[in-house]
Amino acid sequence: MANRAFAVSPVPALLAGLLLATLGLGALWAVWARADGTLSLNTADWSAIRFTVMQAALSALVSLVAAIPVARALARRQFGLRRVLVLLMGAPFVMPVIVAVLGFVAVFGRAGWISEGLGLFGLPPVSIYGLHGVVLAHVFFNLPLATRLILQGWQAVPPEQMRLAESLRFQPRDMRRLIERPMLGQVLPGAFFLIFLICTTSFAVALVLGGGPRATTVELAIYQAFRFEFDLGHAAGLALVQLAIGVAAAVAAFVTRPRLDASAALGTQVVVPAPKGRQSAVFDAVCIAVAAGFLILPLLAVAAAGVMGLADLTSSIFPAIARSLAVAAVSVVLSLSLALALLHPVGRARARGEAWVEGAGFLVLSISPLVVGTGLFLMINPVADPVALALPITAVVNAVLALPFVMQILLPPIRQAEAEFGPLADQLGLTGWARWRWLRLPRLERPLGFAAGLAGALSLGDLGVIALFADPARPTLPLYVYQLMGSYRTDAAAGAALVLLVLSLAIFGLLDRRGRA
Repeated sequence: MANRAFAVSPVPALLAGLLLATLGLGALWAVWARADGTLSLNTADWSAIRFTVMQAALSALVSLVAAIPVARALARRQFGLRRVLVLLMGAPFVMPVIVAVLGFVAVFGRAGWISEGLGLFGLPPVSIYGLHGVVLAHVFFNLPLATRLILQGWQAVPPEQMRLAESLRFQPRDMRRLIERPMLGQVLPGAFFLIFLICTTSFAVALVLGGGPRATTVELAIYQAFRFEFDLGHAAGLALVQLAIGVAAAVAAFVTRPRLDASAALGTQVVVPAPKGRQSAVFDAVCIAVAAGFLILPLLAVAAAGVMGLADLTSSIFPAIARSLAVAAVSVVLSLSLALALLHPVGRARARGEAWVEGAGFLVLSISPLVVGTGLFLMINPVADPVALALPITAVVNAVLALPFVMQILLPPIRQAEAEFGPLADQLGLTGWARWRWLRLPRLERPLGFAAGLAGALSLGDLGVIALFADPARPTLPLYVYQLMGSYRTDAAAGAALVLLVLSLAIFGLLDRRGRA
């Protein structure tokens, strides 16, 4: 009886899968049909393709090169604010992109803090627009991710190796050659392609910091063809190109993903031996301080400029806030519902289920919101007004795009619950809703809160599909910030950006805290 596999109804997972397939494949089919299965690319399109690949590759490379010394320093140094700094590295992930970009302009722009400091020495101001600005902004978002991935690599090193290295009095060059380089060889390829994939679908960064013939991504070209030229055939052809780039990057990221054996650490904290001497300690301190300053300065710039700009805001911000909150609420509920439905069968064939979830997550990440938005417009336009459905469409697309992160958060505790208590639940005959109520949900309260907070923050700060569909007179809060920036109302844009940042962090914190409670 204990070995009998419990009956799993495939209906919830099939319904969720059917909904996702209808949305994704339907949008892609509409794009393919509109493009007539052919691609007609002009010189500007090829330039956009080259810029997309180049900026993504440079962003991934710079992020990893900068993350290696930071992760090494965090792995071998213990200090009072270490946990705070590691926690801070998650802030860019839930921070609205448009807010971070505004902070970058305040720090690195022609009238920013850096330029003002250079002016004191008679030096010309710096420009953040173009390739270097896009790469710098992407490094801000992806340096924490790269650092965490490399820290996980250090954590997967068996403690026995560390103790042996310490007993043999390994020099820093020995540690790098015998322990660090093999670990990095496992982590870096997958991390590179993952960050490359993320940078190919980063629309808001290119929208604000790119532009111009030589600094246009494929997504930005789709937006221009859609919004300004209304050439749906051209937009559909570019969407196919963007899809091809994303899928290729997703496949490469999935194949090269690090397969680290965290169980090798035997549940203990891995202690990386720190080299003796003041020079090494100073170098690690400088790496940590520079990384912390790089992450904190844009946040401080947004806060400082935002407080001053709050007085310039008008009552028109309140409808934008209400629209964004409504979109985020629907997105959270839908994303959690889809994730729980898709994870319903997980528990019997755990290895296959985990690989399926991970592979599906990479494929979803590869699909640009602009591609899905273009397809949905082409599907809806013959039968209804897409602009009138802008908010529901944005909520649905945001829910789907948050789904890989939500599933990755919920999968481990479900797998652990089934491993520990699954046989007992089989003996008690717990199936269906009873199994969820008594076995899974009590162990998912904390992960559900974290997943809901993450999905809500991502949806609230998104500037993707809404940029295609929205009526300019009825924007969400991120689009409202962008409109203020476009009309050169810089102070008001800073104030609205501060409101958006506070709301995003508040939603993430409240939902995460609710799960912890």
